[in-house]
Amino acid sequence: MTGGSGAPGARHAFTDLERAWVAEHLTELRRDVSEPRLLYTSLAVAFVVGLAAHVGGYLLKVSVTTPLVGLGADLLYALGWALWTGAVVVVFVQIFPEAKRRQIARALAAYEAAQRDRARAGTAPASGHGGAPTAS
Repeated sequence: MTGGSGAPGARHAFTDLERAWVAEHLTELRRDVSEPRLLYTSLAVAFVVGLAAHVGGYLLKVSVTTPLVGLGADLLYALGWALWTGAVVVVFVQIFPEAKRRQIARALAAYEAAQRDRARAGTAPASGHGGAPTAS
């Protein structure tokens, strides 16, 4: 599935082997596209590697006295700190709000489905406000 010598923007012509592989893994591929599993995995790896580098850099920084190794220890310490704190920031700025957005979207979809069911059954209020009380 590498880029061929075709015109830019042209569709890739799949070989029979590629088509068979995609057909065999179609469910897994669709799940990978619809779920943020790659994001979660990379965040977990960044957190663990960052925390290990942070601790390792700290221990190395405390134990060495030569300036060159001390510089390396400082760099490892800073890299680790940046990795694990960056992963934590992404969780609070991206993951939690996105999960809340999906939760609200599901609740709204359930509410709208219930309203449609009530309207089909003929029990919907005539106010046109979805059952909300009107101001008098």
